[in-house]
Amino acid sequence: MDGSVGGGASGQGAAGRRARGELESEVLAALWAAGEPLEVGVVRKRLAGDPAYTTVLTILTRLHAKGLVTRKRTGRSHRYATVRDEAGHAAAGMRALLEKGGDRAAVLARFVSELPAEDEQLLEHLLRGQSEG
Repeated sequence: MDGSVGGGASGQGAAGRRARGELESEVLAALWAAGEPLEVGVVRKRLAGDPAYTTVLTILTRLHAKGLVTRKRTGRSHRYATVRDEAGHAAAGMRALLEKGGDRAAVLARFVSELPAEDEQLLEHLLRGQSEG
């Protein structure tokens, strides 16, 4: 089973597995919320569903390999921290999708056309170099 079958309000399948990428997102969220580097065991305690220590370690190792978290040895373990804040992470994801989209003008036009009016106004202010508010 690949864990991609959804079920229940938690997004977990029948076997209690999270959807693909969900645990990575939860681990990143735990690190952002902490605002400081955390050891694996501390990250694990901040996650729902009581995942195994080795599972959390595997996720952190993958995130490190992807360049999304840093790790620093402290004694016999490592402390992990995100490379970017949450907004920076979202922006990098949006940029990566834009680069894959082919016709950049069409992708950007569609994106802007589907924004709520408030977000469109905010984007306009940001593009003009004005501060929010």
